[in-house]
Amino acid sequence: MILFLYTLLLFHHLYREAESTLCRMMGDPKNPLLSKDGDVTIGGIFAIHSKETLPSFEFKQTPQPLSCSSVNLRDFRLAQIMIFAIEEINRSESLLPNVSIGYRIYDTCGSRLSSMSATMGLMNGPDFVVGETCNGQSSIHGIIGETESSATVILSRTTGPFKIPVISHSASCECLSNRKDHPSFFRTIASDYHQGRALAYIVKHLKWTWVGAVNSDNDYGNYGMAIFLNTAQKEGICVEYSVKFYRTEPEKLKKVVHTITKSTAKVIVAFVSFLEMGLLIEQLSIQNITGFQIIGVEGWITSKNYITPNSFGSLGGSLGLALRKINIEGFSDYVTKAFWDTAFPCSQKQGNSSQYALSCSRYQDLLVLKNYNEDVPDHRYSSHVYKAVYAVAHSLHSLLKCKEQEGCEKSLTIQPQQVVEALKKVNFTVKFEDHVWFDSTGATVAHYEVVNWQQDSNGSFHFKPVGYYDASLPPDQRFVLNTKNIIWAGGQLEKPRSMCSESCPPGTRKAAQKGRSVCCYDCIACAEGEISNETDSNNCKQCPGEYWPNAKKNKCVLKDVEFLSFTEVMGVVLVIFSLFGVGLTVLVAILFYSNKDTPIVKANNSELSFLLLFSLTLCFLCSLTFIGQPTEWSCMLRHTAFGITFVLCISCVLGKTIVVLMAFKATLPGSNIMKWFGPSQQRLSVLAFTLIQFLICVLWLTISPPFPYKNMKYYKEKIIIECSLGSTIGFWSVLGYIGLLAILCFILAFLARRLPDNFNEAKFITFSMLIFCAVWITFIPAYVSSPGKFTVAVEIFAILSSSFSLLFCIFAPKCYVILCKPEQNTKQHVIGKTYSKPIEK
Repeated sequence: MILFLYTLLLFHHLYREAESTLCRMMGDPKNPLLSKDGDVTIGGIFAIHSKETLPSFEFKQTPQPLSCSSVNLRDFRLAQIMIFAIEEINRSESLLPNVSIGYRIYDTCGSRLSSMSATMGLMNGPDFVVGETCNGQSSIHGIIGETESSATVILSRTTGPFKIPVISHSASCECLSNRKDHPSFFRTIASDYHQGRALAYIVKHLKWTWVGAVNSDNDYGNYGMAIFLNTAQKEGICVEYSVKFYRTEPEKLKKVVHTITKSTAKVIVAFVSFLEMGLLIEQLSIQNITGFQIIGVEGWITSKNYITPNSFGSLGGSLGLALRKINIEGFSDYVTKAFWDTAFPCSQKQGNSSQYALSCSRYQDLLVLKNYNEDVPDHRYSSHVYKAVYAVAHSLHSLLKCKEQEGCEKSLTIQPQQVVEALKKVNFTVKFEDHVWFDSTGATVAHYEVVNWQQDSNGSFHFKPVGYYDASLPPDQRFVLNTKNIIWAGGQLEKPRSMCSESCPPGTRKAAQKGRSVCCYDCIACAEGEISNETDSNNCKQCPGEYWPNAKKNKCVLKDVEFLSFTEVMGVVLVIFSLFGVGLTVLVAILFYSNKDTPIVKANNSELSFLLLFSLTLCFLCSLTFIGQPTEWSCMLRHTAFGITFVLCISCVLGKTIVVLMAFKATLPGSNIMKWFGPSQQRLSVLAFTLIQFLICVLWLTISPPFPYKNMKYYKEKIIIECSLGSTIGFWSVLGYIGLLAILCFILAFLARRLPDNFNEAKFITFSMLIFCAVWITFIPAYVSSPGKFTVAVEIFAILSSSFSLLFCIFAPKCYVILCKPEQNTKQHVIGKTYSKPIEK
């Protein structure tokens, strides 16, 4: 218990002692390079010098202050524009009318060490009054800076816990958009989120798919390049290599240059900081590396220091994103006169020369710029510093409750946190018509120009605007690029090509090369039945059912339609044979009619002969229905006409065969068989046999008739228009019935072949039926296996062959006797030695 009470007393004593501690500066104070007192104070941190020399650290005495050299003209102008804006506000009667703004501007010399020292100097403020206790509050109401993103990250993280607002004019790293890590950070430049995407849009717009990437190994380069690479991947852009280096790493720089020289990509995206780009340009110029199209960023693309006759050989024609060039009225004259008279500490000698030399030695290199202002119109960051100063002023104006006539309430104490909250609400327009406000990340809207490094006829260099990117516009209007005004790498007027593989023309598709980027591919012709109608198509598309690729495989065209037509050679030949058969049959009929009373015509029932000739004519004609494009009616007609006419034909032949058999049976003593198969019975038998086929055809057409059908299975490249059978049973029933009659006829004729007669017609019928059956037995496998129109041709051939066999085998011998052996056309010769009674009509 006693120990616990003792501990409480100890903590109370320590708390009281800390509460009464006096503030004191540890070490020598860091003095600003440029300063002025005021009612409120704005800090500024710029790299006015770019080189820093460290003192000797022997630990025997207090180290000497760091010395800086090599004036950085760009940042010196930024310090001047800050002072110019503050003095302009101090003269204003509408903005902070009775409040004067002071400033304290520190030089970081481009060093992280000096940058931290400057930050602490701003936060600590001037010398403390003896006896004053620490209140934890800074006398600075806002800090303008830094120039580089990495240094700004350090600045923001250092000042963040104290809620001191930092407004940067050029720190564009996307990492600074994180409000959790940087709650009091603002910037008058857009985040690199937009710049990285805009670079990818430039590459995409120019149809480059194969690029190299180089970036600074710092926050600006790493975050910016990550955004570009992510967007490039989404836009189908491939990166051959992505390398980086830092200004203090010469070996890495050499590796970067070596990678560039060995690469196949002709376009390089350089997301590089100002200082690193100077080192890269130096190496490219020394090694005379040319022919590469450089795409740059706002950090270096408009630097006149880098566009020289030596560097133009390597970087001439470069494209890049730049901040808009804005002329601030009065600033050009200010940097040569008013600044040196009013703001520069050592413009005039004060006191003795030794004191002047001691206090002003750090400013000597700046005095060289006193009468120089030719670079002022080209500075693109000046307007951003100008807007940053005015943003802080407008915040203070609202916090001090300023009114134009009554002034401001100067007695109010302004905390840095209040300035942060006020900055979130600022919304004003500066004198050059730019509207200023901060979004939720503390940044402003992205506005970039696309500039092109060009050389005039007189040899002078300039940055020609060739487009823009404006994030405030709708997505489809944000990016515009006028390629007609661009001079490309090496002074060429023709856009360079940069791709791993040549574009695949329509009719081919891309096939990725194993182990390489997706932009490296082979062009493979589309497979059979597929097309591609776009350049660089990843896949080929299948043509619809009735379409087929053209020869180039870039378009689907209607498939060729195939059917046996009257105009093609095969169709013409078959028509000729068909008509020849018809003509021949008609001639035979005329010959028979003119000799109808002769014994050879009257033998075996001349009426059946004429009916047979008529049916043969129909058989020859029905073959014509198989030629031409199938239609619904022609499909039904061709098969039914074929079936009925052939049955009529075979029925006549069968009748004639039965007549032969009956005729010789009738010669036997006491036989009266012919009365059962006279002319009437013969006609009836023919009618009955034909009627059965007619009924089969009617059933076929009723149940499932033939119909035109587009067959796309046999040939992929063409459509066969054919007659589908509808009911295969119906089709084979028709053929089967014809075959049954033919076999029956053949058997009867075969039995009657040896009957005694000089002109035994059964012999010829037997031979004709033998040919007929052979043709149709051969027809079946040929019909099944023949493709397309040849199926129809086989069927027509079978019809014509069987028809000609009947015509020649049955009627040719009789025609020979009639025309060549008329002496044999007598009753005695026909009967010969047989005493049978011939049957006559």
